[in-house]
Amino acid sequence: MKKVMMFILGQAFSCLALCAQSVVPATPISGIGNPCFPGWYADPEGIVFGNTLYVYPTRSLPYKQQTAMDCFSTTDLKHWTKHENIINNDEVKWAWGAMWAPSVIEKDGKYYFFFGANDVHQGEVGGIGVAVSDRPDGPFKDLLGRPLISDIVNGAQPIDQFVFRDKDGSYYMYYGGWRHCNIVRLADDFRSLVPFPDGTIYKEVTPKGYVEGPFMLVKDGKYYFMWSEGTWTADDYRVAYAIADSPFGPFERIGTILESDPAIATGAGHHSVVRFTDGRYFIVYHRHPLGATDGNNRVTCIDELQFDADGKILPVKMTFTGPASATF
Repeated sequence: MKKVMMFILGQAFSCLALCAQSVVPATPISGIGNPCFPGWYADPEGIVFGNTLYVYPTRSLPYKQQTAMDCFSTTDLKHWTKHENIINNDEVKWAWGAMWAPSVIEKDGKYYFFFGANDVHQGEVGGIGVAVSDRPDGPFKDLLGRPLISDIVNGAQPIDQFVFRDKDGSYYMYYGGWRHCNIVRLADDFRSLVPFPDGTIYKEVTPKGYVEGPFMLVKDGKYYFMWSEGTWTADDYRVAYAIADSPFGPFERIGTILESDPAIATGAGHHSVVRFTDGRYFIVYHRHPLGATDGNNRVTCIDELQFDADGKILPVKMTFTGPASATF
């Protein structure tokens, strides 16, 4: 009996030790301005859950080192909490390589984390995966054990996904690299794709100039489709947009809304948009600090996104200060 008890206690302590290794305590970060928090982080998706803003970025590291992701949360834009290692490729068994560009959405009390992994263009298994958690700060567990999308359809590399809930309750996902963008409809459990009424599953919605990083904002009944252009390591990286009456477009390019400023930063792009309760909109994006010589040197920033009287997006003025206040 004593040996049995010792064995059970040993197993319990082993489990606790394993859990201690895999769970990283949240880290408070004090500060204000741009970048929002320290470290090299890119492709940030900002989204409000409750009264808290969560930002889910890519660890901007050399490709083979991007094997885990963190998130950051704040209630005032002055005090941030870092939630480290919320998902990694030990949990996602098929993700042998880099993981990046998350998109997160809440449904029925669960938080679904969409991500890209591996280099599909090298002929390896990879694509867009889905993970789930009971908390917005994870940890997230692989939902499918395989990619949701792994094939190259309409020339679109299966990366850089953005998921949103339309006004009628449908869930759509925009995604794509290599200058092609598709839209698909997601099943309610996010485990599969649902055919459109015409029987197709993938619809190409690529606007002129599109490279990667799609994002959709619905405002005043209009669909504001945004994307990144240029090369992510270069100064010409930027954000452009279109407006349509439908999530399917057509998306006719209107112009650039975020780009390099030689006095502030370069290579600004791969963004998301957050609406504060006072009605203001803010763009969450990454950029290269002035003088950066490493393409991976990207930091996450927030600045105001404004519209003119006709609903067009005004060019974003990048700042070092960021928004002075926030109510989510």
